[in-house]
Amino acid sequence: MNNFKKIFSIALITIVFFISGKLTAQKYEGLALTPPMGWNSWNKFACDIDETLIKEIADAIVESGMKDAGYIYVNLDDCWHGERDSLGFIHPDPERFPSGMKALADYIHSKGLKIGIYSCAGYKTCGGRPGSRGYEYQDALTYAKWGIDYLKYDWCNTEGLCAEGAYMTIRDAIRSAGRPMVLSICEWGDNQPWEWGKDVGHLWRTTGDITNCFDCFVDHGTWKSWGVTYILDMQEGLRQYAGPGHWNDPDMLEVGNGMSVNEDRAHFSMWCMLAAPLIAGNDIRNMSKETLEILTNKEAIAVDQDPLGIQGFKYSSEDSVEIWFKPLVNDEWAFCILNRNETDKEFVFDWQKEKVIDELFDKKLDTQNKTYRLRDLWKHEFVGTTDEPLKAVVPSHDVLMLRLVK
Repeated sequence: MNNFKKIFSIALITIVFFISGKLTAQKYEGLALTPPMGWNSWNKFACDIDETLIKEIADAIVESGMKDAGYIYVNLDDCWHGERDSLGFIHPDPERFPSGMKALADYIHSKGLKIGIYSCAGYKTCGGRPGSRGYEYQDALTYAKWGIDYLKYDWCNTEGLCAEGAYMTIRDAIRSAGRPMVLSICEWGDNQPWEWGKDVGHLWRTTGDITNCFDCFVDHGTWKSWGVTYILDMQEGLRQYAGPGHWNDPDMLEVGNGMSVNEDRAHFSMWCMLAAPLIAGNDIRNMSKETLEILTNKEAIAVDQDPLGIQGFKYSSEDSVEIWFKPLVNDEWAFCILNRNETDKEFVFDWQKEKVIDELFDKKLDTQNKTYRLRDLWKHEFVGTTDEPLKAVVPSHDVLMLRLVK
């Protein structure tokens, strides 16, 4: 009998600890209630980063007006790493970051911004630096001591690992470290992170890497990088998983990295319609007036940052001209025509004849009984109402983006 009681007690304690672990091992809530906005070093600079560059970028975010537009995260991607010390703690590259990461974080925080950092679930990062496999809790503790606010966690060199389990481990490590951080899951959509990511991270990549072209892909042999329209098509069927605190991430912006102004505007508009994270990836110290105007268009950004947190949907597609809708607060809607053709296209949309229903989120656009004013979000002017058919010419690789205002 005594043995039975002993075994029962051990079993009970085990169950209590298991349940306790389940209850306490949660991501930090209250973060990323709208899609995160900021800047990341990878698209423009890849491994060529140092503390001088990052400080200059932080300065430029403030001075250019990007901070006022909502860009608050300054995110270092791969290759900031030095070596681990004898106790296993990671240090930044002493030549590239001689002042240390805590000093850099303090500088960024002094600008009213937040700092993000990068690591990888594997034993090495994609750039060959030390990964976090086996060091998750040490790394999370280090990041917390440095003052890190955002962690992008990649998926290279992960042989033998379960993606959901690996990301749960780093989530729990962040929680144990005691500093709230946004966790960006970056395993390229290979393991359907939308199905399990809500309780693990705050955003998850839905595709492989983006590249700076509108309608192409680049074959690297063992993997591909994707242009804007390819990534857009890969979002089909995923909107049900997104919402405040948990976002589909179609990768960072390529605005200002070599596409035409039309293509940059279309790229930015569609990411706003997708309620995607807006993480700039250009050299914002030296950007054109057109690039700045696109990245800081507060009316388009308001569509992305709408507190309902509903991802837009494709309403129709004909002759490579797509119609998208996105429900917004106060019974308003965003409307976007995307012209994927190589030529300009004339377009007519009769509001009185179309029935726009978002069954997934139980939203209906009632233009038969209500009149909406049409606000052009790129011209920044009202261009009519829903009482009359919309007639427009949409340029090649461009958009017409409207807000329907009551």
